[in-house]
Amino acid sequence: MTVSERAHELAMAAAQAAADKKAQDIVIIDVGEQLAITDAFLVASAPNERQVMAIVDAIEERLLELPEKAKPIRREGERGGRWVLLDYVDMVVHVQHTEEREFYALDRLWKDCPQLPFVDRDLVDADAAGSAAE
Repeated sequence: MTVSERAHELAMAAAQAAADKKAQDIVIIDVGEQLAITDAFLVASAPNERQVMAIVDAIEERLLELPEKAKPIRREGERGGRWVLLDYVDMVVHVQHTEEREFYALDRLWKDCPQLPFVDRDLVDADAAGSAAE
């Protein structure tokens, strides 16, 4: 795995922020072997423009709360709310409307790269609560 500790920290925090806002199909792709400009892509989608923007806002807020704050150096695509790219240097976030995700197919484009495992902590908490109740 070529993802730096910092990229991993950013990706996991961003993925959880996206999950907290009900993002769909959250994937973290290790692109470090293929790209010199970043270590990881976080790709997430939402069914409407308002939710895309809510996910983006949540990610930005969460990464600013980290002990070593992170601010994007570049932000693109925001005007229509159909897709937004946040460039954190170590990691690039792509939040896309479901239709844009299918069209751009970043998952397929980078399918040869390994993915980092991410599990929504709310799902883990729900499983633990269900097991305790049995």
